[in-house]
Amino acid sequence: MTLPVVISCGEPAGIGPEVAAKAYQVLRSAVPMAYVGDPRHLPADTPVVGIDHPSQAAGAMAQGLPVLTHGFAGHSTPGHPDPKDAQGVIDVIAACVDWVTQGHASAICTAPIHKKALQDGAQFAYPGHTEYLEALAGNGAHAVMMLASDALRVVPTTIHIPLADVPAALTPALLRDTIAITHRDLQRQFQIKAPRLAIAGLNPHAGEGGKMGRQEVDWIADLVRDMVAEGYDLTGPLPADTMFHAAARAKYDAAICMYHDQALIPIKTLAFDKGVNVTLGLPFVRTSPDHGTAFDIAGKGIADETSMVEALKLAQKMSKT
Repeated sequence: MTLPVVISCGEPAGIGPEVAAKAYQVLRSAVPMAYVGDPRHLPADTPVVGIDHPSQAAGAMAQGLPVLTHGFAGHSTPGHPDPKDAQGVIDVIAACVDWVTQGHASAICTAPIHKKALQDGAQFAYPGHTEYLEALAGNGAHAVMMLASDALRVVPTTIHIPLADVPAALTPALLRDTIAITHRDLQRQFQIKAPRLAIAGLNPHAGEGGKMGRQEVDWIADLVRDMVAEGYDLTGPLPADTMFHAAARAKYDAAICMYHDQALIPIKTLAFDKGVNVTLGLPFVRTSPDHGTAFDIAGKGIADETSMVEALKLAQKMSKT
């Protein structure tokens, strides 16, 4: 039996349903998939086949996008989220996790959510997808966010927190865990036998010997040396402003960054349409397109499906390793 990738619908007022429908048209002969959500949110011209179980998805792909229907309470229109839909978005993510953890789906690909809409409509307690999936996984899972493309892989050590909170949140234990999980999952899910990791500094010029910040000299450099002695292939801490040109990128398989924008700005500059969000550290495969809900273009039929296509392809590839 061929297991499908289940697609969580995400925010129905955003571009998620549109890019999922477009990705189906691109990949219908290559990647078995099942959309989990309300079929009313898909573009009107989407061929849809209702199914009751993911096992039916592969056989239905030739007729239309297989849909595991989950009704929504609200009436979102493109570009205008309805607070009544917030709980439905949350429940669909949980349902997708159930399908994959029970062995009925190969991986999860999540369409974008809108965090404020979830907080306003359902008091969503998590900063983002990554943290919610970590909680759903349970058993002490430590989720690590990776953005991946052919040009670059980046991992932010701290994720969805204000920049002012980063120095306090960035601890030796957190950085060590992030490095270890990235190393393990590059081996396990990306088939890189000996991952090379570049470790960014927190401060400008990696602190410049303590003149522009002391985290590098006080503990980051020592942690890197300790982990190298344990057998990890690490370089750093490195000045982040010289880590992402072509010659530098050729020397590592992933860059471990200290905060969200330090990681996401370079990959979105290099691969805005082809980047994929991958959650490492979970007992299942999860990918997502590397873009948001894009309310400004939702419902206009112009959203680019490339990142969703890449996310589905990578989910299938990772689940087979």
